[in-house]
This record gives sequence, structure tokens and C-alpha cells, in this order.
Amino acid sequence: MSTTTVTLATGQKMPMIGLGTWKSSPGQVKAAVSHALAVGYRHIDCAFAYGNEPEVGEALQEMMGPQKVLSREDVFIASKLWNTYHHPGDVELACRRSLANLQLQYLDLYLMHWPMAFQRGEELMPRNTDGSMRYDLTHYTDTWKAMERLVDKGLVRAIGLSNFNARQVDEILAIATHKPAVNQVECHPYLTQDDLLHHCHQQGIALTAYSPLGSADRPWAKPEEPKLLEDSRILALAQKCDKTPAQVILRWQLQRGVTCIPKSSTASRIKENLEVFDFSLSDEDMNTIASFNRGQRLIVPLMEKDGKQVWRDAGHPHFPFHDPY
Repeated sequence: MSTTTVTLATGQKMPMIGLGTWKSSPGQVKAAVSHALAVGYRHIDCAFAYGNEPEVGEALQEMMGPQKVLSREDVFIASKLWNTYHHPGDVELACRRSLANLQLQYLDLYLMHWPMAFQRGEELMPRNTDGSMRYDLTHYTDTWKAMERLVDKGLVRAIGLSNFNARQVDEILAIATHKPAVNQVECHPYLTQDDLLHHCHQQGIALTAYSPLGSADRPWAKPEEPKLLEDSRILALAQKCDKTPAQVILRWQLQRGVTCIPKSSTASRIKENLEVFDFSLSDEDMNTIASFNRGQRLIVPLMEKDGKQVWRDAGHPHFPFHDPY
């Protein structure tokens, strides 16, 4: 059985199941976070770009503090630096903005959301007339050095990466004073990330899976694309284990040493996603799920170009997915 937490390079213990908040709309996310904390979640994953940090902060404050259910030390809170704040002079401002939104004095983990910088400014998605992004060429190693100062100032307890490939992880390690604690990436049975997982674990970096259940509600999903939770092979394993398809997938990740942050706004599913520590998958079951890998990325922003859907940011010099892993 996997333990319920993973120990980061900093010595912190990060719960292996957290609540993701991407795509949780205003009016829903506060209730989702409150319910998650009430049923036992102790890890909440946030990001400035999700646009819902203030509501998450309201839920946190209602649950934490003197004479309340939880203390600040009971809960592991992560957020992310958005692409428009990669310039070293903007990093602390962005972090303090997230802290204010979340009504916190510090973050347990602060991630660089992407290795790609966008044009500086208050516009979250600065676009050219053709729909492409307006880029900035600040290098992620310069951004990282500014993030390290957040640790030194006590604003964050650990820093990490998101959507970085192995080469980019190594470039950060080569200049880091504070080592990345986590790399958060898309990871599910259709994109198992075996090589990246092995590489990060060799370097003492934890891997967190976002969209671990395939994110069927992603805005750009097409009707003909396969839905992981409806895959007949997953359904058969779920029936065999007397568990739900989501629980089987999350259990597979835990036994690989991968932390998961499934998003849900539905109370029953939030509870269900945490109930994955009372059973194990056999080696045969683990290998069966691993065999589903097709190297398929589902969560890469797309845009239309010349009548085709293409990766929106593939032209950025720091776009991570040209590398094999």
C-alpha cells in the first residue's frame, strides 16, 4: 500500500491526493474546497491563471484558524506563477498577489506554471491578431533565480516546476540553489510519462499528475476523442476491484509514486477520489493500465491555423513538448 504522503526534497510531506481547482468556476470552487477539507483532503492545488484564487481563499479561511476545524500547518497549499510574470522583477509581486487572494502568509509550494514566458503586463493571455500569443523571451533559469528569493524571504516553503521536460528540468538543476521539489505535468494512462517520472525520481523531484483522469471536460475536447473513464478496459478493472474507474486510475498512479490532483466540483466524486488507500492493484493490473499508453497529450492549448488545430505555443523557443519527454 502506498503511504498517504510523499516526502519532498525539502523534508515537507505532501499529501498524494489533492484537490485540483482548474476549471472550477466561481460559485463552485468555494464549496468544492470546503467539502474537500471537510472529508479529509489536506492538499489544495491552485493557480493565479485559474481565476478563482479569491474564492479558494474564502474557503480556506472559513476552515482554518483559531477555534476552527484546521490550522494552517494542517493543509498543503500550492499555487503557480503565470507566464506573464516571468521577468525577475515581477515574480515576487505575482506571488504576493496569490498570497493575498488566498489570504495566506506563505505557500507550501509555488510552481512555475510553464517554461514559456508571455509578454509582461496585466493581460493574462496577450494575443496577436491571429490568435497566437505575444511572447517574452525571459529564460526560465532567470525566473527560477527570482523564485528562489521567495524561499529566502519565507513567502514560500518550496518551489517547483510545471510542464517542464527532462532537459529543462536539468537546466534548472544546473543553476539552482534551491532544488525543484516537484514537477507537475499531464499524466494519465494514455500519457504515462514513464521516462520523465524515472528522470525526476532519480533527481529527487516528486512528480504530480494533473488531469490524472483525462479531463473529459477540457474546453477543446472533441466528441470522437476517447474518454478515459469510459474505456472498457478500465471499466473491467473497476468491476474486478469493486471500485470506480476513477479510483482504479488514481490507485495506479499512487503505486507508481505519482501524486494526483483530480479536479471535481461534485461532492460525491470529491469524496470518492480520496478513497483510494484501502486497496491495491496487482502487478498484472498495473502492467495492464501501463499498456494503455499512447503518448497522447490532451491538455495542450490549441489554436486554429490554416484550417487545422495546432499546438498554440509550439513556436515559443521554450515550448516543452518538442522533446521526447
